[in-house]
Amino acid sequence: MAAPFSAQAQQGAAVLFQNVRIFDGKSAALSAPSNVLVKGNKIEKISPATTTSDTGQTVVVDGSGRVLMPGLIDVHWHAMLIRPTPAVAIAGDIGYNNLLAAAEATDTLMRGFTTVRDVGGPAFGLKQAIDEGVVAGPRIYPSGAMITVTSGHGDFRQLSDLPRTIGGMLTRMEQVGGAMVADSPDEVRVRVREQLMQGASQVKLTAGGGVSSPFSPIDAVTFTGPEMRAAVEAAENWGTYVVAHAFTPAAIQLAIAAGVKCIEHGFLMDEATAKLIAEKGVWLSLQPLPEEMRTGLPEGSVQRAKADEVWPGIGRTYEFAKKYKLKTAWGTDVLFSAALARRQGAILASLVRWYTPAEALAMATGTNAELLALSGKRNPYPGKLGVVEEGALADLLLVDGNPIENIRLIEDPAKNFLVIMKDGKIHKNLVAGSKPN
Repeated sequence: MAAPFSAQAQQGAAVLFQNVRIFDGKSAALSAPSNVLVKGNKIEKISPATTTSDTGQTVVVDGSGRVLMPGLIDVHWHAMLIRPTPAVAIAGDIGYNNLLAAAEATDTLMRGFTTVRDVGGPAFGLKQAIDEGVVAGPRIYPSGAMITVTSGHGDFRQLSDLPRTIGGMLTRMEQVGGAMVADSPDEVRVRVREQLMQGASQVKLTAGGGVSSPFSPIDAVTFTGPEMRAAVEAAENWGTYVVAHAFTPAAIQLAIAAGVKCIEHGFLMDEATAKLIAEKGVWLSLQPLPEEMRTGLPEGSVQRAKADEVWPGIGRTYEFAKKYKLKTAWGTDVLFSAALARRQGAILASLVRWYTPAEALAMATGTNAELLALSGKRNPYPGKLGVVEEGALADLLLVDGNPIENIRLIEDPAKNFLVIMKDGKIHKNLVAGSKPN
C-alpha cells in the first residue's frame, strides 16, 4: 500500500485522475474510461481516457479503471452531538466538546462524507475552523440551535429549571447554543434571526414530539401556526428556508401550512399526508435508522417507549416516498454514539431495502445537493456539489471497486476509499505511484 500523499504539498498544482469510470451522482450507469482534471477547487475538464494533454505541474492519480464518484453528503447530522453523552453535551465544558467534535469531523471526512447539513447544535465555530483549514472535516451547512417550545422536542431542561421567566436568564442548554426555547411568534422571530446572524444556512424547528426529549410526547404538536409562520417569514426574508422535525400527520400538516420547505423524519405519516407532501413539492428528509438506535435506549425508559412507537413507521414512510415520488433526501441522525457514527456508510448502504445501489448513492450525492441549494444566498459554499461534471466543486472519492454493483464497499471506507478529495485538496491517497507529472 502506498503511503498517504497530500496534495497540500503541491501548492497550486492541478490533479489529474487518469483512467477512471465515473459515477456522476445522477446516472445509474458508469461512464466509459475517462480522465478528470481538477484545477483549484473545481473540476475543469472531463475527457476520454485516451485523451492526453500537457497540464504542466500536475499530480497524476492512476485510477486503473476504478470508480470516481462525488463525495458523500449527509443532510441530517449533528456534528456537536456525536461523541459526548447527553449530559456532557448540555452541561459539559464547551472547550472539551469542541475538541471532541473536531476529532469526529476529521473521522467523518475520512469516511468519505465531504458535506453535512447540521440540523441542530452549536457548530458555527467548528465550521469556521474547518473552512480555515485549522481542522480537517466536511463542509458544514449549519442550522445553529434548534428552535423549540417549552416541553417540545429539543427542550432538554430539567423540571428544576421551571418555571421559566420570559426574558429571564437563559438555561445552560440555551447558553451553549444547543436549543432555544421560544413560546410566542415574537420570541420565534428573535431566535431565528439570531441563528441567521451567526451564519445559519437554514433554520430548524421542532413541530412535534421526539424520541430523545424526555418531556415531549410523540403525538404532541408543539408550535402554533402563527409561531411557525413567524419562523418561515424570518428565514424567507433572508432568502433561505425552515426545516421541521415532525413525525405525525398533524405536525407535518401544520409545518407545510406554515411554509416549511423540508420535513425531517415523517415516520408516522399517513397516506393523505404523503399525498399532500407530493402536491406541495415539499422535501422529505428520511433516515433509515438502524435498529441499534432503538435497542440502545434503556428498556422501560420514556425514550425507549417512544422509539418503539416510531420505528415501525420507517419502512412504511419509505414506501410512501417511493409511491408518490416524493423529493427524498437521506441522512443518519446519529446522536451520542461514536460507534454508530463509524457506521455512517453502512446506514447509507441499508437503503437497498427500498432502492437500487445507484438510487441510494444518487440520493446521498446529487439529490442531497439539490436540497442544500435551497439555502440560496445563505449557501456557505457557492458552487455545484454532489456531482462529477465540469465546473462542479471538486469533492471526489476514488473507490477500489464498483459501488453500483456492490454498495457495501462504502461500509469500509478505510479500505475501499483510496482517494478522498474535498474542495480540490487530497486528504487521503493510497494509490501507488501518484506523482507530479
